[in-house]
Formats: sequence, C-alpha cells, structure tokens
Amino acid sequence: MKSLEQIRRQLAAGEFEFTRHALKRAVERNISEGEIREVARDAELVEDYPQDKYSPSCLIFGMTNENRPLHIQVSYADTDKVRIITLYEPDPEEWIDHRERR
Repeated sequence: MKSLEQIRRQLAAGEFEFTRHALKRAVERNISEGEIREVARDAELVEDYPQDKYSPSCLIFGMTNENRPLHIQVSYADTDKVRIITLYEPDPEEWIDHRERR
C-alpha cells in the first residue's frame, strides 16, 4: 500500500488517473489537473477508509494556489499511478475547517 507521502509525490508529479466517476465529477465541478497537483503539496489526511469497497482508500484535503479547498479521495493500492476515486470542494455546512465532519 502507498504511504501518504508517496500519494502526495505522485499527485504533485501528475502521476494519477481518474475513475470514471472522478473524471465526471472533476468536469462538473471544474477541478483541473493543475489544481490537483497544487493540492498535493501540503495535502493532509482527513479520513481513512481501510474497508472501502474496491481497495483501501483515504480522503485528503489541501488548498490550491487560489485558496480553493479540495477534498480528494484516493486509493492506497500499490499501482503505477494514484487512482482518484472522487473529488470536490468540502461543503462548510458539512465540514469544520474542511477537516472534520459536523
């Protein structure tokens, strides 16, 4: 399984792929590949999903250069590229400081 540091490095280097769901969400939410790379810089682990349906995954949080908060759920699977499961801007009604569920 990948470490958080490895996930950060690969996201920052553009070594990631989208699930069909994640690609659809990225387009709908106007989240660019550049923003994903920016978020990776200081990405924090928000939630861990060791029993996720297809493979263990986690939710990370980071800010873009334009101070846009993003959550990205990624697989821990040991693959050539990081697999992005979904991504979105955290809703302030659901999250405290983008890091803790209300």
